[in-house]
Amino acid sequence: MDTKLKYQQIIKSILTETAEYRASIPDGYNSQVLFDDEHGRYLVLDIGWNDDQYLHTTPIHVDLIDHKIWIQYDDTEEGIANDFIAAGVPAQDIVLGFRHPKIRQYTNFAVS
Repeated sequence: MDTKLKYQQIIKSILTETAEYRASIPDGYNSQVLFDDEHGRYLVLDIGWNDDQYLHTTPIHVDLIDHKIWIQYDDTEEGIANDFIAAGVPAQDIVLGFRHPKIRQYTNFAVS
């Protein structure tokens, strides 16, 4: 299977599971997944009301760039990179895009 298609499937599966878990938390917020295969962009969106508090945030943003998974933003406790590793994605195919390029060499993940 083509790496790009394989990674698209892995990303969608993990983000869907994460959104379903987040949606099960009784806080009044709804979690949605947004997939753009054409441009390689994948998001989890939390939106809704909890009493008088409105929330509209993107806790996870992942891009697929040059056959690598770029984690642009990750607001999860465990870290979404661990889920990708558990799904069989090698660390050298995961870039922590939210880390400064000078620091990435110390993360045990891909630099770019």
